[in-house]
Amino acid sequence: MKHWRIEHDDGLCLLTIDQADSRQNVLSSEVLAELEQALAEITAAPPRGLVIRSARTGGYIAGADVNEFSRVESQEQARAFVAMAHALFDRIETLAFPTVALVNGHCLGGGLELALACDYRVALEDAEIRIGLPEVLLGIHPGFGGTVRAVEACGVPAAMDMVLSGRTLPPRAARKAGLVDFAVPERQLMATARHLVETRPPRRTAGGWKRWLGFGALRPPVAWYLERQVARRAKRDHYPAPWAVIDLWRRHGGDRSDMLRAEQESVSKLVVTPTSRNLVKVFFLQESLKALGRGDDANSEPEFRHVHVVGAGVMGGDIASWCALRGLRVTIQDANPEALGRATKRAHSLFRRKLRDERLTRLAMDRFQPDPAGRGASRADIVIEAIFEDLEAKRDLFVELEKTARPDALLATNTSSIPLEDLGDALEAPGRLVGLHFFNPVAKMQLVEVVHGTATDDAVVARARRFAGIIGRLPLPVKSSPGFLVNRVLTPYLMEAVTLLREGVPAPVIDAAAKQFGMPMGPVELADTVGLDICRHVALNLAAPGDALPDILERKVAAGKLGRKTGEGFYRWKNAKPVRDKSAQDAGPTDLEDRLILRYLNETVACVAEGIVDDADLAAGGLVFGTGYAPFRGGPVNDIIDRGQETLRQRLLDLEQRHGARFTPHNGWSSIELGAKGGLGAKGGPESP
Repeated sequence: MKHWRIEHDDGLCLLTIDQADSRQNVLSSEVLAELEQALAEITAAPPRGLVIRSARTGGYIAGADVNEFSRVESQEQARAFVAMAHALFDRIETLAFPTVALVNGHCLGGGLELALACDYRVALEDAEIRIGLPEVLLGIHPGFGGTVRAVEACGVPAAMDMVLSGRTLPPRAARKAGLVDFAVPERQLMATARHLVETRPPRRTAGGWKRWLGFGALRPPVAWYLERQVARRAKRDHYPAPWAVIDLWRRHGGDRSDMLRAEQESVSKLVVTPTSRNLVKVFFLQESLKALGRGDDANSEPEFRHVHVVGAGVMGGDIASWCALRGLRVTIQDANPEALGRATKRAHSLFRRKLRDERLTRLAMDRFQPDPAGRGASRADIVIEAIFEDLEAKRDLFVELEKTARPDALLATNTSSIPLEDLGDALEAPGRLVGLHFFNPVAKMQLVEVVHGTATDDAVVARARRFAGIIGRLPLPVKSSPGFLVNRVLTPYLMEAVTLLREGVPAPVIDAAAKQFGMPMGPVELADTVGLDICRHVALNLAAPGDALPDILERKVAAGKLGRKTGEGFYRWKNAKPVRDKSAQDAGPTDLEDRLILRYLNETVACVAEGIVDDADLAAGGLVFGTGYAPFRGGPVNDIIDRGQETLRQRLLDLEQRHGARFTPHNGWSSIELGAKGGLGAKGGPESP
């Protein structure tokens, strides 16, 4: 066999997956066909027990092969693939000898569904490992028996929460939930598996009220409650999968056989929906960005051990705490002891929330070291500047850091809009300066713009990308230009929302239109969350000579009403949430959605045409993970393709006639054509990968 290996050890059969020609183990049709072959061989001479394990360090099985199911052309084709997996997992579940899944790494989707078909599950105790059923993030739900077996193992509340949210768990939490039976150190994995085979304890299943919620008259009200919870996060017409799994459970949850059959039919329908197709595209955009963070020339030795951050404000403190959470030693510098104290308090809160273990929290706090004198700058592998957005202050700081930092250390700025050329012109070696633009909140936003100026060395950019990958972030290489990619695209969108406010359209109406389109947050709420002073500063940096900002924004900033951080901006804020005027019933102008979204798309086209990013796929990935552009639409570039490039350009021309030059289509709409692979490719140039 190409992907599986069978070995025998004192009556125990060890079935090991080690998928050929793949970075991780996934359940392709070929892998499943070989699993069927392996089971036939094993059952021909039954062992005392079967252990299913992985040869990959840090990875068990990452789920189904997304490449393969993205090529499924029909519901019938999907049903055949799902039925094959169901038959195999049913066979594993009914084997006459005990079966153990030895989970030594990430165990996701179909990988967990295979493990749930085994009698027992033993996981490696490692906080970095994730276990769960994240299929909903691809527009589907578990389809290899997971909707049934997860409920049996964990009970209704925990299983449904996991399936509906796509949330994954570390091994300890997975054991508490019931997904795995044991979470043990590596040296005890095989001994635990052998003990389970020899003693054959009863299979662990959820009991009591956790199980009863799935029976009889209790199921409809529980399903109603689950739908209310889902409605807060996802619209049915945007993301049908969570609604489908609730309906599946409501109708069939009381009969195991019916539920397993209905699961196959339901997931086969979802696989070929536009939402699933588009979320798979977003998945591939994410994988492309992850690949940039791995790099091809990374050394086997750890490249970054010590990070020095200058500036203990919200951004600087949160960058520092995230790096410490990811295992790096961090020193954080600020002349203000109160700022260092606040940053330390926020770091401790993050560690407790993410690690949920006092010992690990203490270790993380040991890695987070306040450094008012800045002594860590001379020892760090990378120095990140995160002070206030002032050109002269940043330039003066880098002149000093260049003298202090090691010659091989990266010098990075977290500027949100200042071109690197303006910062680096005072340095003796401007080639070592790179931008690392994080987004707020750092712990949630996956994207980091890796900004290169005209003088930045290519090797420095490559190292900065790898640093972003090491700390679990998605690096997006962008050219140094005012606003880079994300802020440049967001600013016209936000300013149009402010213009609509000035025209008298209520903020809740504007935000509701954007959320109905599919944005995760309305533009007015987003402006308040970012800070109106920051929005104003970025808008001024991007404004053409002579352009004036909307006077309503200027008045708010002058009055100190800066948004969430001051308790009032365009909204009043209470308990970190905007207070909305529920009496605002105005539907807004008929072109409200177009005015917001087409300004966003027009700027996206401009950034691609002007080479702010290397290709349209990078722009799409950056804008999905940097701004949250309606993932179910596949990102802004895919949205342009689906709705028609020329159609959207004509709508911009119509808006230009009604509202002025800010809607003039960028010439990129004409000079960029749709590539054969679905990306925007420069006319006459290579297609986007």
